[in-house]
Amino acid sequence: MTIDNDSNTIQKTIEIDHVEAVLVYGVQERNISLLDRQFPNTRITARGNQVKLLGPEVDTKILEKILQEIQQLAKRNGQVSEVDVQTVIALHDNKVVQPNNSVLSKKVSSVDVPIFENSRVFYKQPDDIITFNYQSQPIVCKTAGQRELVEASQKNDILFALGPAGTGKTFASVAIAVRALKERSVRRIILARPAVEAGENLGFLPGDLREKIDPYLRPLYDSLEDILEAGRLKMHMEKNIIEIAPLAYMRGRTLSDAFVILDEAQNTTFAQLKMFLTRIGKNSKCIITGDMTQTDLPRSQKSGLSAMPKMLAGIEGISFVHLEQTDVLRHSLVRKIIDAYDRYENNEQNE
Repeated sequence: MTIDNDSNTIQKTIEIDHVEAVLVYGVQERNISLLDRQFPNTRITARGNQVKLLGPEVDTKILEKILQEIQQLAKRNGQVSEVDVQTVIALHDNKVVQPNNSVLSKKVSSVDVPIFENSRVFYKQPDDIITFNYQSQPIVCKTAGQRELVEASQKNDILFALGPAGTGKTFASVAIAVRALKERSVRRIILARPAVEAGENLGFLPGDLREKIDPYLRPLYDSLEDILEAGRLKMHMEKNIIEIAPLAYMRGRTLSDAFVILDEAQNTTFAQLKMFLTRIGKNSKCIITGDMTQTDLPRSQKSGLSAMPKMLAGIEGISFVHLEQTDVLRHSLVRKIIDAYDRYENNEQNE
């Protein structure tokens, strides 16, 4: 490697603080080798708890940001894999992350890169990494709506995430909760869901209570299993660090030091939602997800969720994020189906 001694060449020293240097450097300094290959015009020297950079000013400043981000990952997760480093490089080097979390090598000139055919813009800044799954792959915000959801959850203790099916409301909420648990800002995660379809007929279903209600809680299990390794998830559930339960199990409890998610809240009555919201204790955060177009309550009952935007608007610490049809991430036909339903329902109301 040749370093030109011109005015654009600078030297930087990065201190590795509050974390073991080996976590940043990787086994046999593989992480440093990755950076070497990506920035061939910059000399990278790792000694003790210092990394010295010598090279073009632009590359050196990018490397400084990358090393700072790697340090933050090491502090947060206790480890940094080569996949983590590749992802951070991609995010700082005008590359994009595909929906399957693999990295595209093609560089782009625009800051905002459309990824999905039917989605709004996916931003590729480091802030879009919500957390990492058990394979050390990044879980990222894939639409502007999801990014708004993440940002709002950081600023508010109670967040309503409202929008149609397929916008990733539940999965993004679970990922945010897992991040809070990893960062030890909460001691446990509590996931609740109304088992509306079962109603008073639970007793007629086969199996014990757990087997009766599991089908209604399955989407929450699916989200957790995509993020946490099976053994760790099982251990957390056995120790009640992660709890998944029907909404009725929340009555009479105070949910402190917890990240609480109520999924499918459109299937709650006004009284049920009041009961849930008044369970929130100290040092807790809460996300309520719902889709008002898919209410399964009997016709005689009105969804409690429908009153929340008007009733709670303007209260500090409570926020509403409205995801749109353009945030739908499922099959391209899902958006068209949603559009067709909306047109049909509007025509029915106008006739």
